[in-house]
Amino acid sequence: MVKVEFLGPINKDSVKIEANSLEQLSQILKKDAQISSWLENCAVAVNDTIICSKDVALKDGDRVSLLPPVCGG
Repeated sequence: MVKVEFLGPINKDSVKIEANSLEQLSQILKKDAQISSWLENCAVAVNDTIICSKDVALKDGDRVSLLPPVCGG
């Protein structure tokens, strides 16, 4: 299982999901209406490393973070 964290304004508790790749995880998360609207705009990190492709294998114990865009000043 991988732990998925939803940071910033997504405002959802972390969940543990059985997924073997970011592509598979994306398909699972798209089924949640609260999360699906964020998926296209979020950066994704696996174990604190920003990922640019969904073609990434996940292993048991990995931590995936969804990082929504933010404004700052």
